[in-house]
Amino acid sequence: MVLFFLIIGITSYLSITAFDKKNTIQKFVFSPYQVKHYKQHYRMISHIFFHADFTHLIFNMFSLFFLGEVLIKSLMLDYGSNLGMIHFIILYLAGGVCATFLPYYKNQENPSYSSLGASGSVSAVIFGAILWHPTMQLGLLFFPFPIPAYIFGPLFLAFEYFALRKGRGNIAHDAHIGGALFGILYILLIAPEKGIKFLEIIYL
Repeated sequence: MVLFFLIIGITSYLSITAFDKKNTIQKFVFSPYQVKHYKQHYRMISHIFFHADFTHLIFNMFSLFFLGEVLIKSLMLDYGSNLGMIHFIILYLAGGVCATFLPYYKNQENPSYSSLGASGSVSAVIFGAILWHPTMQLGLLFFPFPIPAYIFGPLFLAFEYFALRKGRGNIAHDAHIGGALFGILYILLIAPEKGIKFLEIIYL
């Protein structure tokens, strides 16, 4: 669990110290144009350690703390402490990278586009936890009461999809979707039985 809290601590520290240092943030944000034309591939993962403001940071770290802990304990229970943590780290970091694929495809010739934050990584964790524990109750900020995870997941993806279609605001909905899909696929890869159980809950 030390690595888990280290991720939260490092992300919080780097984000807070960079809030008033725009030049620093610009060096690490995800910029498809910079990735393609200047080969700055590190931006595909460095962006997850920086956030725009306290609200952005707190929401992501709050979600990561609660659902990340649930997923880590489950992974450790099934795979042991070391391998369970390795699975979580891969899920989190690779989720952040995969969250950049769609924005990269859409904005690689747009020098004004940039994004930052761990939302894609957190989405991967959230959907990994949902697939692992589909009947757990989720009470998040935009829902007035807890709902089962297997209902929350599809609703979340539907909301992100329609918000992406509208194309309004500064929220990277495509990154949320990309991270979520990676989280689902990774869990299906290492534990395909979780997908079967998820479908059984929905259709039975």
